[in-house]
Amino acid sequence: MNAYALAIGISLVVYIAIGNYAGRKVKHLADYYVAGRNAPTFLIVGTLVASVVSTNSFLGDVGFAYSGYAIPLVINTALGLMGYVLGALFFGRYIRRARANTVPEFFGNRFVSRRVRVFTALTVILGAGGYLIAVTQGVAMVITWVTDFTYVPALIAVWLGYTAFTIYSGSRGVILTDTLMFLLFASVGVAAVFHIIDAAGGWFTAVERLANFEPRPGIIGTEGYTGPGGNWTSTGDIWTWAIMFGIGWGVVFAISPWQSSRYLMARNEHVVIRAGCIAILVMSVLWTTIYMSGPVIALLNPDVEPHNNAMIWAANNAMPTAIGATLLAGIVAAGLSSASTFLTLIGFSISNDVMADTGADDARRLKMSRITILGVGIVVLVLAMLLPPDVFWITWFVAVMFAAVWGPVAFLSVWSKRITEAGAFWGLVAGFTGYAVPRVMTLFDVVSLPALLDPLFIGFVVGLATVLVVSARTTPTEAEKQYLAELHQPPPELLDAAAARRTLILPRFIIAWGIFLSAVMIVIYTRPYQLATGAVTEGGPYVVLNGELIIALAFGGLISAGGVLAYWAMRKLYA
Repeated sequence: MNAYALAIGISLVVYIAIGNYAGRKVKHLADYYVAGRNAPTFLIVGTLVASVVSTNSFLGDVGFAYSGYAIPLVINTALGLMGYVLGALFFGRYIRRARANTVPEFFGNRFVSRRVRVFTALTVILGAGGYLIAVTQGVAMVITWVTDFTYVPALIAVWLGYTAFTIYSGSRGVILTDTLMFLLFASVGVAAVFHIIDAAGGWFTAVERLANFEPRPGIIGTEGYTGPGGNWTSTGDIWTWAIMFGIGWGVVFAISPWQSSRYLMARNEHVVIRAGCIAILVMSVLWTTIYMSGPVIALLNPDVEPHNNAMIWAANNAMPTAIGATLLAGIVAAGLSSASTFLTLIGFSISNDVMADTGADDARRLKMSRITILGVGIVVLVLAMLLPPDVFWITWFVAVMFAAVWGPVAFLSVWSKRITEAGAFWGLVAGFTGYAVPRVMTLFDVVSLPALLDPLFIGFVVGLATVLVVSARTTPTEAEKQYLAELHQPPPELLDAAAARRTLILPRFIIAWGIFLSAVMIVIYTRPYQLATGAVTEGGPYVVLNGELIIALAFGGLISAGGVLAYWAMRKLYA
């Protein structure tokens, strides 16, 4: 057994042990579904990050940056991170007030509708199921690359790993293992990037070489790579994609089941708000650092195929064995954390929302939930064996679906007095159809759509229009009105002035952090890039206004904008 396999094996044993420990604490249904609704800020931040950072981040996204799209991906990230403020303040804290076990249960209760609850649960099963398959395949591929396992035994080992600690402990175990995995992959991921940069001769040397990188021109420029084998043939299409999907990911971070369901576990609303703010700070560093390793790996070896393997190649060739082995264990941890989240989401949606037996006692419902999760896991394992792996595009296909399908209904369910049960249901159906049909048609090359008509945009617009039209022709029931009014009754903890002052520190810090990030980017990216391309000289101005300067200002500016929005909303809330 080599060092890489040993590190992965040890981490798996630790996660299973923690899951077993947490499972002993599960006494009631709320313990299994929402960790007793008593999780502190640290654990909510850990599970928020761990549930979205998976093998796709280290494999698919790094491979995407390696292909020539690092800078569009960075701006895409900055846009998306604003979703944490939107989610925590304008959706997450309200679904926590509802005290539902799942997000589909919240939708069903909000509209007093069985069909709304079941349909949203079915979208969770489909979306999280596709994501779970992709993550399982991604982790299995990592194991095959660094051990003697072939693909099918690796799939089985991965499946056994995350199923073992998920099925017994539910959310109580997932939130603990998520946080532990987050600490591992975040720390080792950042450390590994520094080793990659060192192998390339240092950051400033790398920027100078990448600014004139012949294999993929524009790899760290605002133009992106539009040459042979690129994903796009024009810079306009690249940036249309980056902005649209950045906004889409923002909605995903705000309302998707694997993010918003984390808030159901929070101890109180202060925890919800603080966790959303801290997630922006953590992710702005973690994701940007990891993504920028892609172009640097291209300097070391521009011929890694497939590009998804870029980080794996670096772990084996560009860093000490101990760091590389720990990094691979971290990548596996990132995948397992996401997998455990998706497995619980699917299992809970089936047992709590599709096949709910509300008349049964807690013990029977716990048993049925565990059996359901096992059954879901077996189906996922079989599909993972049958379907060809494609970590990046499978993940992007199913993840952003929730922005189109859930987005309009989620926010309107909290903030509109006019949305009705019929409007919500048919809006969900229309949004799903408007997204899925063109997405499948483009996937199989039946049609070719311009970037501005991406299925994400089509689905969102069709869903929103349907909600508005149908709701205008129907009337909310008294039960719906009463439920909405109760949602807007503030809980007692919001009257704690000392807690409010502590929470208000965070948006101020986010604003300052965004300004700091822009300054850092100007120093370490814009200035050296402009020197390398001849836009400025040593004796001339420090920087000039061009795309690279705009990127530096926009990146930090978007983060600061999230802080401004959070501060404005919190001041109104605590007033």
